[in-house]
Amino acid sequence: QKDIVLLKGRKNFKKCLLYRKYHVSLREIDTEFYESAFLRGEIVKACMIVEKGKIEIVDIPYCGDPDEHEVVVKIKAGGICGSDMHIYHGTNAFAVYPNIMGHELAGEIHAIGKGVEGFRKGEKVAINNVLSCGECYACRQGRPNVCKNLKVLGVHTPGGFQEYLRISKHNVYPVPDNLSWAEAALVEPYSIASESMNRGRIADGDTVLICGAGPIGLMLLQAAKLHDVKVAVLDVVASRLEIARKLGADLVLNGKSDDVKQAIMEFTDNEGVSLSFEATGNLRVLEACISHYASQAGRVVVLGFSTEKMQIAPIEIMKRELDVLGTRLNNNRFPEAIDWLATGKIDPKHMISAVYPVEKVVEAFAFVDENPERTLKVVLEF
Repeated sequence: QKDIVLLKGRKNFKKCLLYRKYHVSLREIDTEFYESAFLRGEIVKACMIVEKGKIEIVDIPYCGDPDEHEVVVKIKAGGICGSDMHIYHGTNAFAVYPNIMGHELAGEIHAIGKGVEGFRKGEKVAINNVLSCGECYACRQGRPNVCKNLKVLGVHTPGGFQEYLRISKHNVYPVPDNLSWAEAALVEPYSIASESMNRGRIADGDTVLICGAGPIGLMLLQAAKLHDVKVAVLDVVASRLEIARKLGADLVLNGKSDDVKQAIMEFTDNEGVSLSFEATGNLRVLEACISHYASQAGRVVVLGFSTEKMQIAPIEIMKRELDVLGTRLNNNRFPEAIDWLATGKIDPKHMISAVYPVEKVVEAFAFVDENPERTLKVVLEF
């Protein structure tokens, strides 16, 4: 029996070394450390995409004691993001395999490193997935979310779909106990909405167009409605537009059946929208936002991403002096996102479609795949 256990440990250890080959963790690769961890039984569970389209729950070594300025978080919940699905299907250009996903994370402080203050063991926290170098031009300008050497948890480096995660104290934010674990895991996507609002300089009196009524688009809607603005939401899925209506959209537009340009002009007294958010990744929609929907002096915030090239006449931007703004991840927006949820300004419950125990991760991913029109956020609980 002992030999069987040892064999199983070494098999998982080899898989872990294969994983480590492609992922540089916060701790340098130390073969003896990881092998001894397996032999001592210091192993934990993780959800690993071992290859495209295949998820397994595997044994990996415990992450080890936190170094100075680090903490270890016991993961309690993690949201499945659209980017996780792209990694699963092999359509994320940045991902490598094997891969431990997970960047929408909540947990409790398990261990605290030397020199770390302001945290207590057992404290509920949300984890910021942005890992930056602190030295490049973007970081020096206070924009670590577009760091030249950016690493994102669960994409470029091991993510949080594992029982324990060791991470810098600067990436950990306390959240109040009145939020459930599933709700706390949504702080990260709400931080994207916060970043987008900040990039777009939203202000009372704006007329806003949100293109895309997926999870991020609906979170943008909730964030926008914290201001005195009128909001139109554009999508092609009727069920999602109905959710947008319930969340306070002043106008919903179905791109398949409505004359979108005419409706927007009527909505804005023929001025066009002063602020639009493109969250579909559809180039035709982005081109329309710039060429047809934006007002004079309007702002267009780009969240959706595509590697294809657009066809935009520069005069469309110049003659109306448009601001076309990219936005990525979040730039220290966790405090605002936490405040939204903690104070009840935004209710995250509307976003949660299902919660699965981590043991049913395969079923959870299948649920997202099989129910695209009625699924917003699916959360794994550990």
